[in-house]
Amino acid sequence: MAFTLQTWQEKFKASLANWKQRMLANGVDSIYAFLASSALLPVAQAIRDGDRAMLLAIGGVLASVGANLIANRIEAWKSEAEIARELEAALPEEPDLRVELDTILEKLDALPLARQALAEKEREWFAQTLHAELQRLGNWPRFEAVLIGPGAIAQGPGARAVYAQTYIETQINADQPAFDLAHLRESYLNRLFESARQLSLAGVDPKVANDPEAHLHLDAVYTALLTLTPEVHERMLRGDLTEKETRRQSALELLNRHPRLVLLGDPGSGKSTFVNFIALCLAGEALRRAEAGLTLLTAPLPDEEKDEPIETKKKSKPQAWDHGALLPVRVILRDFAARGLPSAGAKANASHLWQFLAAELETACLADYTAALKNELLQTGGLILLDGLDEVPEAEQRRGQIKDAISDFAATFKNCRFLLTSRTYAYQKQEWRLPGFTEAVLASFTPAQIRRFVERWYDHIGALRGWHAEKAQGNAELLKRAIFKNDRLQALAERPLLLTLMASLHAWRSGTLPEKREELYADTVDLLLEKWESPKIVRNEKGDPKILQPSLAEWLRVDRQKMRDLLNELAYQAHAAQPELVGTADVPEEKLVAGLLHLSNNPEVKQKLLMEYLRDRTGLLLPRGSGVHTFPHRTFQEYLAACYLTDHDFPDLLAQLVKNDPNRWREATLLAGAKASRGAASTIWSLVDALCYDLPNAASTGKEFWGAHLAGQALAEIADLTRVSKRNQAKVQRVQQWLISILKHTDFPAVERSHAGNSLARLGDPRFRADAWFLPDEPLLGFVEISAGEFLMGSDKKKDKDAFDDEYPQHKVTLPAFYIARYPVTVAQFQAFVEDNKHQPKDPRCLSGLPNHPVVYVTWHEAMAYCDWLTEKLRTWPETPSPLTTLLQKQNGRIILPSEAEWEKAARGTKGLIYPWGDKPNPNVANYNVTGIGATSSVGCFPAGVSPSDCWDMSGNVWEWTRSLWEKYPYPNEKGGRQKRERLNAPDDVARVVRGGAFHYNRRSVRCAARSGHYPYYWHFNFGFRVAALLLL
Repeated sequence: MAFTLQTWQEKFKASLANWKQRMLANGVDSIYAFLASSALLPVAQAIRDGDRAMLLAIGGVLASVGANLIANRIEAWKSEAEIARELEAALPEEPDLRVELDTILEKLDALPLARQALAEKEREWFAQTLHAELQRLGNWPRFEAVLIGPGAIAQGPGARAVYAQTYIETQINADQPAFDLAHLRESYLNRLFESARQLSLAGVDPKVANDPEAHLHLDAVYTALLTLTPEVHERMLRGDLTEKETRRQSALELLNRHPRLVLLGDPGSGKSTFVNFIALCLAGEALRRAEAGLTLLTAPLPDEEKDEPIETKKKSKPQAWDHGALLPVRVILRDFAARGLPSAGAKANASHLWQFLAAELETACLADYTAALKNELLQTGGLILLDGLDEVPEAEQRRGQIKDAISDFAATFKNCRFLLTSRTYAYQKQEWRLPGFTEAVLASFTPAQIRRFVERWYDHIGALRGWHAEKAQGNAELLKRAIFKNDRLQALAERPLLLTLMASLHAWRSGTLPEKREELYADTVDLLLEKWESPKIVRNEKGDPKILQPSLAEWLRVDRQKMRDLLNELAYQAHAAQPELVGTADVPEEKLVAGLLHLSNNPEVKQKLLMEYLRDRTGLLLPRGSGVHTFPHRTFQEYLAACYLTDHDFPDLLAQLVKNDPNRWREATLLAGAKASRGAASTIWSLVDALCYDLPNAASTGKEFWGAHLAGQALAEIADLTRVSKRNQAKVQRVQQWLISILKHTDFPAVERSHAGNSLARLGDPRFRADAWFLPDEPLLGFVEISAGEFLMGSDKKKDKDAFDDEYPQHKVTLPAFYIARYPVTVAQFQAFVEDNKHQPKDPRCLSGLPNHPVVYVTWHEAMAYCDWLTEKLRTWPETPSPLTTLLQKQNGRIILPSEAEWEKAARGTKGLIYPWGDKPNPNVANYNVTGIGATSSVGCFPAGVSPSDCWDMSGNVWEWTRSLWEKYPYPNEKGGRQKRERLNAPDDVARVVRGGAFHYNRRSVRCAARSGHYPYYWHFNFGFRVAALLLL
């Protein structure tokens, strides 16, 4: 007989006789797995009997889920017990397998048939046990209607409806049939789902909160949070540990592991968002909502980017969650404090919290659900989400009452899991801590989390605005690039609230980051000031607004701008006095209180009351320990100090401060310049004069160099360089000359020289001729002559212990005279080639760097194409200097990549130096990993690293293509061997040598003799080249 769905169901039904006894006899604990095995056994038997029609039957059933996990296993199965045990082990780890089995069991009506096959007295055991299993597995909602719907279990007078392991006595004519509980539960979950899903920007960016397109959904943008232990967090605050030295765990992982968890974090760290996300996903799973459920809840953590091909990266595992679709109950603790606690001084207990929940249900027209909710929480359990202990005022011991109520409630509802959130500082007092609760601290966002958030943000914004995917992805890339190219913006983006503000500005107000970061800081400070001083309002039991704390400005009866001026002054004083130039400074409480009392026009405001008020506030100032406040991030301290300096003796005081202590006042200077320029564009030129009034000379001091350095940075970041008057053009030229002097200043730190080179790139680098394809403005256009003769190539093991094996043996090589470029080819030079020759770059990113940086992302073939182009240009250009004219025109020489022998001789000279400057590594004279730049640098900013031949950047910065093929040493001296080693028409499966190391390589790779090789079609973010001029053999 052919195997059909009908015969399948009949065979399954026949197998149900004594199924419970067989399950127990075979040592199987899972009803779900055993019933699935009973359903699959006839299919496995049909295959063994040669009936392939079963594939059509099972394929038809599973067509809607589009999977084949069962088909891949079924031919190996031989017995019911074997199938059950394999499924029992696999189900918790394979959600896709559960989906297939759910589909089969539904199609066969397996659960109702299995229940009917049991004796009446066993059906309660069946419903109770199966419900617990399905909750753990996460597929309870799919079968909920079968187990608690009409006719499922409660049938006839006196029957007992089994609901979430809660047995409810019911009569057939009762006012509330058992199946109505499902609808009430669904209504409750729907209300919670919709409330938790809405992501309002009112507390992030009030200026766009009413925009219809700003009504976002949490499920679309949520990014998983990571945590630290309180001990690790404390060590990080003390500076004993860095972020990279800590192991972080996901917040969900800890919630999964600990039945009672307190999640701590600074304001804006994502505590409430995590609560809402948990509520959203658990409610969504119970409702079978596609937008959010356990799949979204357990989505893998974002991976840090690694330099490895996508196909070799391991697929991330889902986060652990072993508790299924627990019933979520969310409590906003400030609301509970406002309308659920007893009068001040009275003891709070579990009944107060329960009565508050019951009142909330009644307000939502769900009072009929109260008893069922209590029964489910008592017997089955749920997840109680308690959000914002720190938002409960400390006055009148309200937090103590909250603690008592929660502790008592947890003692009663022992089957429930609990999550409490609080600000870290607010929970540190021993008397507030809840016994039996594990603590964890939310960690800052990692780069991977920042990237994930930005990508999800713009996916959602793009969908709301009807954008093409390419546009959404493009905007996401722009925002990520803006964040990650500025360390200070990246530091702000590590806090979810501030990252959301950045994203909002970028999406709704065309925020350009980081060029206008001062405007970003201004908006952020306004938001944080609003949070710090605004009233705290809740609704009482009658629904009327109730002010827990008034606005600080209204309470003091003072203009808000005067408060802001006070904070600016306090920030300036704290910044000036801070001993360590890291982190935030302390603002003594007595100074803050005295300043506010001095402003106050309300005689009723007393010192003690004001101190209590401020200790409950977060935003622009945060309480940190007894009698101390601080700013949420050093950036805001610097910005407020900058605001003070723009209002007091600008720009002279600012210039004096930054010249004397540049590391302390540099960022404040740039922010003050940007803020002042927003009021009047001309102020930037006054600041430049104050910082850098004269041209550099031999007597110039270190203070003057720092002033000029900051003047260049300020111009590059703030000024509109497309509209510069003749008078101000002279100031630009003055700053340019200073920046060139800084590049040659060996006592100036390497990182600062690289910053000066970047400023020079933005102002225009006069070292290069725009009318000569941006070749150096030198007599030989940047070419250096290397005289003919012998040199030592390779390494001597006795002299250089860092040498690699492919550098042996060291040997003598004789070369004819040649010319080589002083610097690697720059972005500006390669762009001139691209534009003039209509070249289509292999990777457009080759043109995205600063103009005076080495070009990267170029293949060997592209480097050779540039050489051919420049050869023709210099052969025909009337201004080509005579030595090059003779070589290129009369001797038929050409511009070409140097051989690795030519490159090495130019780098080390004739004395066999290990590095271009000598035999010892030095991070101040080359751009490699310990230099600290972490990227390419402008050519020509390491004067002490120049080679004996006067070539720059031979060590580090970027790897440089040569024309040599990769082969073992010794390098041939004879003409034939050298022609073979340097042939230009070799196939692409033969590697070409690259030399010099790069900015992220260690000292071994930036030695003169270090070699590497890559195929000529390869390109990378650290591959560039320099050119030579010579006669080919």
